[in-house]
Order: sequence, then C-alpha cells, then structure tokens
Amino acid sequence: MTSDVNPIDVQKALKGADYPASRDDLVSLARGNEAGDDVVQALQEAGQDRYDGPDDVQRAIFDGK
Repeated sequence: MTSDVNPIDVQKALKGADYPASRDDLVSLARGNEAGDDVVQALQEAGQDRYDGPDDVQRAIFDGK
C-alpha cells in the first residue's frame, strides 16, 4: 500500500496538525483535508499510536513497512 503513497501527499493531508498527535487524530485530520484513500489507509496502518511530529509520521509510513 505505501508504494502508492507519496510523501508530499502525506504532508498535504496533515496540514494543520498539532503535535504530539494520536493516529486517530491524524486520520481524522487527513479525511478533513480530503486526503486520498491510500493516504488515509497508510495512516491507519502506520505502526505507532502517537506521533511527536511529521518526521515520526513519515518514518512510520515509509520506513516501518
């Protein structure tokens, strides 16, 4: 799944995020920012429950798989 996800799309989906943030908060934000289903699914499947910043999210999605 992550092979279809672009890091820039993840950044756009998480625009306005307040960190630290839970995975559920980021999924809700991404949906509110009209992120694609692939980005939302990647966030849902990311290996952490809490993120300290955007770098944590990127690592969980792209390095954790």
